[in-house]
Amino acid sequence: METLAVVLDQPEQIALRALPLTTPGAADVVIRTEWSGVSTGTERLLWDGRMPAFPGMGYPLVPGYETVGTVVDAGRDAGRRVGERVFVPGARCYQGAHGLFGGAASTLVTAGSRTVPASPALGEGGALLALAATAYHAAWGSGGAAPQLIVGHGALGRLLARLCATLGAAPPVVWETNAARRGGADGYAVIDPADDPRRDYAVICDCSGDAGLLDSLVGRCARGAEIVLAGFYTGAVAFDFVPAFLREVRLRVSAEWQPADLEAVARLANEGRLPLDGIVTHRGSPRDPRSAYATAFGDPACVKMILDWREAA
Repeated sequence: METLAVVLDQPEQIALRALPLTTPGAADVVIRTEWSGVSTGTERLLWDGRMPAFPGMGYPLVPGYETVGTVVDAGRDAGRRVGERVFVPGARCYQGAHGLFGGAASTLVTAGSRTVPASPALGEGGALLALAATAYHAAWGSGGAAPQLIVGHGALGRLLARLCATLGAAPPVVWETNAARRGGADGYAVIDPADDPRRDYAVICDCSGDAGLLDSLVGRCARGAEIVLAGFYTGAVAFDFVPAFLREVRLRVSAEWQPADLEAVARLANEGRLPLDGIVTHRGSPRDPRSAYATAFGDPACVKMILDWREAA
């Protein structure tokens, strides 16, 4: 079998190419992709060559870990059925390219156990389940508390704020310096940090990935507060010790979501309790990946870019 896949041959060199697929086994499913998302965190680092070394990392590679599609073939041990709509957090099924993430392709082969059901009612929003799982893991999934302050009103920050409402937490305050991104809030306030007088937050979750903000966040903490680093930081993370010492601040790194996190948010979304609409702002064609990725990484108004694969094959 072959698939059409978005391939990064090297940083900033991207194309749609046919790649041979590995042969599916008894525990695998074959999925026809409908939509895949472009991550402005990790995929941006792959795009510009700043991604730190990871096992399996190398060019050429197929990016993407936010895919929704339909099962078109299922092995006897796959646990899925033909015709089922599923979310796929990437795949490693290619010959001739690394699949460090591997979700941006028209056809995928992966273990059925790696997929979760995605209701047809979710549409393209189903591609947001990995980000929702990341947001969930930053608080509830790793035993933490709901944030009182969220830094950044991108897709991750929006999903974290929506999870607060879904799970019965108090509405958080969200900081956003880009005025174009302050819209789209429902039941919570999005403000410029300069307009926020508070200095007593007990839980702050940074979704921005900006390590330079840490000192300013420490200054907004109550004594014994926790700062959760939920973004992806490419360099050293440093802070002034004395202010953190005086407040006895705790720092926690929120790592990659776990399968239980994905299952939790998929259940909430499929039941209609976690809304995923209104976060996708831009849509692109996989036949012109350079334009789509350039927009995703370069247009400040782009909260989330989705590739529509339904007519790409």
